[in-house]
Amino acid sequence: MEFGQWLADGWEWVDASITRVAARLGRLRPLHLDVYRSYGTPHRFYVKGRLLADRGLTPQTNADSPWRNFQAMYRRFNSREIPGAEVVISLPEHLELPVTTGPTGYFTLRLDPPALPPSVDYLWHPVPVRLTKLPKRFRGLLGQVAGTAQVLIPPPTAEFGIISDLDDTVIVTRATHILRMLRTVLLRNAHSHETLAGVAAFYQALLHGQSGRPDNPFFYVSSSPWNLYDVLDDFLRLQGVPPGPLLLRETLLGRTPGSEARTAGDSPHHGHKLKEINQILDTYPELTFILLGDSGQQDPDIYAEVVRRYPGRIRVVYIRDVGVPGRATRVAPLAEALRRDTGVELLLVPDYVAAATHAEAHGFITPEGLARVRQEHG
Repeated sequence: MEFGQWLADGWEWVDASITRVAARLGRLRPLHLDVYRSYGTPHRFYVKGRLLADRGLTPQTNADSPWRNFQAMYRRFNSREIPGAEVVISLPEHLELPVTTGPTGYFTLRLDPPALPPSVDYLWHPVPVRLTKLPKRFRGLLGQVAGTAQVLIPPPTAEFGIISDLDDTVIVTRATHILRMLRTVLLRNAHSHETLAGVAAFYQALLHGQSGRPDNPFFYVSSSPWNLYDVLDDFLRLQGVPPGPLLLRETLLGRTPGSEARTAGDSPHHGHKLKEINQILDTYPELTFILLGDSGQQDPDIYAEVVRRYPGRIRVVYIRDVGVPGRATRVAPLAEALRRDTGVELLLVPDYVAAATHAEAHGFITPEGLARVRQEHG
């Protein structure tokens, strides 16, 4: 067992012990259901969430100080999860399906519904979720605890799907510099995080494609932990970036269950992203995809592997250059080999104007979409 996984397991045991003691002493806050955006088809989808004690988070604002942001971030990670609870997902035709929360409070239910919940927002279908039963030691906390999961169901008219990284692809985190990254993540919030120039306009152009309808689904795959879900989801909304399922990691130090690396040389980051991307492509076998990432970590290698695993399924790969020469030089031979073997372009781009120019030339976006990217980029 890797040291990181051992440390994560040890921390989970300590955290669970503190939660049990707090519940016994009546010191836990009221319970709260976090429900996450997910995806599927009219015939099969999943619902994912987490049950935990309320963390006392208040709405983020652009007036929050770095110290206030740090306090909020501490609360996000110092959470009290509730394992062994029964949560019920409600579907049309009075169908109710139970699922039990795991050791760290997470639950995932994959289902084949007889009918879809009616869409309220285009592409998105609301699925009610509520808490129905708690383990004996927590029963004094049982009350009206509920939430609504949003499930993405792409329409038959979708031209393609888009799979995107988040860190340094959409949101500026400076992941290549650990101290700068920590300062950015810990001291900022959804309002004060920086976005990359032109990214919102480019992603909106891809969302609308050539048809002009917002048909093309987005999926965001990141190694950030689920504790940051609210910050990332709010950031996308505030910046006008298309919403999509955020496919994050359940553990910060160890591996997410089911995402084990294939070989000793693969990192948990690699294993997690590859697993999530494989599941997306397997869910939509008739859909082709555009992949977006950056040169800061392993995106070029992961995406090149996806292209080879799924012949004919990837239209193009855009890799944003983070400005670290050593990382950029690794991309050129990888791109050349991929083009020679598969015919798929893996492009290292300096900004989203360059990516949008290529996308417009190949019919992924309209000339009007390209113009908006240029205007937003400045």
